[in-house]
Amino acid sequence: MPRIHGQPVPALFPASGPVSVMIFGEAPGPRGADQSGIPFWGDGAGLPVFRALVAAGRAEVPPAAWEDWDGARFRSLGLTPGLHGTALSNAYPACPTRDGQHFHAPTDRDLRDPGNQARLRGELVRAAGEGRAPLRVITFGKRAGWILERLPDVPALDLHALPHPSAQGLLQAAPGKGRGLRLADLRAAWEAALLALLQP
Repeated sequence: MPRIHGQPVPALFPASGPVSVMIFGEAPGPRGADQSGIPFWGDGAGLPVFRALVAAGRAEVPPAAWEDWDGARFRSLGLTPGLHGTALSNAYPACPTRDGQHFHAPTDRDLRDPGNQARLRGELVRAAGEGRAPLRVITFGKRAGWILERLPDVPALDLHALPHPSAQGLLQAAPGKGRGLRLADLRAAWEAALLALLQP
């Protein structure tokens, strides 16, 4: 496991054009966004996210990225995605760690920090732009949905929550905690649900 940098990872917006969908994870992952500096880029949980974005015509991914999905590799090779009509961010901007080696979920205090709330509001205002329709916001995991539901003074949002796409998140959200279900089937169903939410 590479050492966790713990530096803030900025939201990723399209190079041009309006945004109709914004996706929030919980926090940058230690092997992915913490290393690449781009939300979901290289995270294991980010792989199905980008597959769905590409299938929906909302992202372009360099072919070399699919060969080895790893944030440090992406940074070393200069591999970056392109987005269309979609922005990506996290409920907490940096990979939470106490020792530089191990990830822990962001706490209520982390998420409710005034600086973090101001950042989230700013990203949502930028994404909403001058759009007349509510911005569609998709959250992954309970922590991301929890803070966005409580965030004051934000534009009108069409909020949708999905389980975290990690194995633990999918199993916890499945009926009977996933007993008797195949993880591959849960992953496929999750990706299909995200793809449906990405449609116009």
